[in-house]
Amino acid sequence: MKIARKSTILPHSKDSLVFNGIPFEKIPVVHIKASYNNTIITVTDHVCADILLTCSCGTEGFKNAKKSTSIAGQTVGIAAATKALAKGVKMVRVMVRGLGPGRQSSIKGLQMGGLDIISITDNTPVPHNGCRPRKARRL
Repeated sequence: MKIARKSTILPHSKDSLVFNGIPFEKIPVVHIKASYNNTIITVTDHVCADILLTCSCGTEGFKNAKKSTSIAGQTVGIAAATKALAKGVKMVRVMVRGLGPGRQSSIKGLQMGGLDIISITDNTPVPHNGCRPRKARRL
């Protein structure tokens, strides 16, 4: 007697998600790299092969220590959203990397700029006891 196997794919998995007629896999991706000194936002297509635009705190007029503030991150988010809307991007997936101060404020800036955020993914690299960290700062 042969038993037929059922499909393990759920009917409501992310493969079947459609937003305004666009499948989840075809939505452009916003990469946010929030370091301790700067915040860099890059908008790519759904394959992450073609870069549509790039913004950073330095290109928005912030210099030196002011690049590492949450206000600078929010300003970069708004600037990236307006440039993306000019290129025809309305809905995005967000991938965040790093633990800098512009991390959350840049996501807020993308929303304030008029982009619809579909999903937020944290892609921060976490070492599993790899390299020795730098020495602690004493004030």
